[in-house]
Amino acid sequence: MELIRSKSKIIPGFAVAVLIALCARYIEGLMPIHLVGASVIALFIGMTINSFWNPDILQEGLKFTSKKILKFAIILLGASLSVNTILTVGKISLSVMIFTLLTCFGGGYFIGKALGLNWELSNLISAGTGICGGSAIAAIAPVIDAEDKEIAYAMSATFLFDMAMIVLFPIMGHWLGLSDMAYGLWAGTAVNDTSSVVAAGYAFSESAGDFATMVKLTRTLSIIPTVIIFALINIRLKQKSQLCSEGKADESLSGKVNFISLFPWFILGFVGLSVVNSMGFIPAAASGAAKELSKFLMVAALAAIGLNTSFKDMKKAGFAPMLHGFIVSVLVVIVAIAVEWGMGIV
Repeated sequence: MELIRSKSKIIPGFAVAVLIALCARYIEGLMPIHLVGASVIALFIGMTINSFWNPDILQEGLKFTSKKILKFAIILLGASLSVNTILTVGKISLSVMIFTLLTCFGGGYFIGKALGLNWELSNLISAGTGICGGSAIAAIAPVIDAEDKEIAYAMSATFLFDMAMIVLFPIMGHWLGLSDMAYGLWAGTAVNDTSSVVAAGYAFSESAGDFATMVKLTRTLSIIPTVIIFALINIRLKQKSQLCSEGKADESLSGKVNFISLFPWFILGFVGLSVVNSMGFIPAAASGAAKELSKFLMVAALAAIGLNTSFKDMKKAGFAPMLHGFIVSVLVVIVAIAVEWGMGIV
């Protein structure tokens, strides 16, 4: 009886999040080109609704969707990732991506400290910029225990830069006289969200769009090691926090804190499915279906996050998150083209 009552509390919030996700996918489909992804649309629809309607009856379901459903979506995402994709675009793109990721997380750390942002928000923005926009933010958020408003800030910061890059990248590419491959590599490593990469790539040429998309798929694979690294870092920080609170900061960390209780176990499902898919055990149709379901559930989770975040909260954060996203994004654009230039690709 208690279980039924508990599930009934989840249904209203979950249903509203799914409804917003469906609306967001519909709006995305109406666009002649994919300028804005459904995740961003759902986030802003949710935030808009939150401004004038936020009943208590939705809260249990919204919490369930933004936490549990998001983790399930990340597990499913693993079924669509394959390390074999790396072989498609070769070592050239990997070299550029290593430098851009170092720029995002290395430079992003110091920029975040200079702007007074907390560790979680700074790294969410860096992940969104360095890997794949909303998907990376959604994947890393539960691992580092980020709050809903921090996810919203990070999504907004990467979204605004992406909108500018869709217009500016083709113009800059022609001005620099880039080849289709050079431009595709540049766009695939420097533009954030997948839909924005596709839009910016094909605005230059069909060949550039094809190559940019392949580079972006390879770039998405970096979610796997990044999530694992951040999980370990967050566990370490939790251990230190617990030991300090107990007055044992100088003692050895080993054996003092329960590692099992801190480890985000859903990562194992995510990595496991990635490995199984890389070995060719998941049929292409099943992998595609898992990817589509994962994407939709992520949209629903971001709708729930939006419903838990108000524009007033965003305003309180000030200009710092946007400035962080802008600086890191500009650095990535410069580093990506500089590496290509140094490798003789441009």
